[in-house]
Amino acid sequence: MKYILITIYFISVSLLAQQPITTQLIQKDSINADLFIAKNNFDNLYIIKDNILIKKSKNNTYNYSSIQLGNITSVHTFNPLKINAFYADLNTVVILDNRLTEIFKIDFNALDSYKNISHITTGFDNTLWLFNQDFQYLELYDYKTQTTRYKTIPITSKVLGITSSYNYCWLLTQNYLYCYNYFGSLVYKIKNDNYLSVKVNNEDLVIKKENGLIYYNHKTKSLSSMALPNMLISQFSVTNQILYIYSRKTLYQYQFKID
Repeated sequence: MKYILITIYFISVSLLAQQPITTQLIQKDSINADLFIAKNNFDNLYIIKDNILIKKSKNNTYNYSSIQLGNITSVHTFNPLKINAFYADLNTVVILDNRLTEIFKIDFNALDSYKNISHITTGFDNTLWLFNQDFQYLELYDYKTQTTRYKTIPITSKVLGITSSYNYCWLLTQNYLYCYNYFGSLVYKIKNDNYLSVKVNNEDLVIKKENGLIYYNHKTKSLSSMALPNMLISQFSVTNQILYIYSRKTLYQYQFKID
């Protein structure tokens, strides 16, 4: 039998020890959206307007809406071929292709083993990371086979947000920011220092606080502030060292560099 040794560590770092990460404004655009979701390297823009998920590319615009499911709670576009839209009121996830055509629907109320879900994000293959409210744990769920591959130990504090890459899933709670690998094992945790939300950049993180954004470098295990003008950050996303900030109907794009 093979055993996998995983080192779990608790990170305690100071922003004062790190130089701020410089940013350069490279573009800004007027956008009429209720919520900004993301923009990727192919200039595909994802927004929500009037409870309709909209994808705008250079040549086409695609829409998805489902009135019977209620309001869209969250959308994750990490895998553009398997976008997931979560409708918390009806405990349902819809999987969409790159034209926002529905390819799969998971009604967690109708499963043989009912799941009460509060947060979801993209997993690998045909999986989703789910936070199960009844049992207070994160699980990696295969929606094709309707089975749970892995689950974490229970979390004791309120969940604020979730994000993922192909290798890891991050769960932000009131007490800690947790990082799990795809076996459901805890890799590290960071004490929540007034963190509000988190986005992934490869294996690094951009973390929102009330007074701006900070950057967690996975390689150096360090936190650095991001040099930005004083502005309202309604939503943000990050893709390959391009930071997108949506503020007052304007989408700002900032280039930054990590050594």
